[in-house]
Amino acid sequence: MALGPGDSPGFLLWHATLRWQRQIAAALGPLDLTHVQFVLLACTWWLNTRDGVHPNQLALARQAGTDVKMTSQVLRALEAKGLIEREVDPADSRARRLRVTSAGAELAPRAIAAVEDVDARFFRSVAHDDAVSLLGRLADPEA
Repeated sequence: MALGPGDSPGFLLWHATLRWQRQIAAALGPLDLTHVQFVLLACTWWLNTRDGVHPNQLALARQAGTDVKMTSQVLRALEAKGLIEREVDPADSRARRLRVTSAGAELAPRAIAAVEDVDARFFRSVAHDDAVSLLGRLADPEA
């Protein structure tokens, strides 16, 4: 017997993801950030402030799970907005090291709070540890 869409985990995940993405976009719109801009800004801010690291674009793409070429394009947009600076890596003139500007450092925590608020509301019917465990397994390329 064929399963209906409501019985398909992939179909349900698709719909849940679309709903979550719409809510994230609505929260980030007033901050003038797209979702991918947010992810790259937040990851850069986190690496700069927590680890004291100024990642290159490749390291940031790996951290964020984004395509390297797309990452470069989005970083140019964040640079044009004055949120990050891309500096030539002294060890490799082809690479760019990333640093959040003061405007980026002010915006990143506000954007993170907005996204965390969406996440809290979106996942409120699921225990936090259960959601993190399941999504961590689904996101693991080795699984």
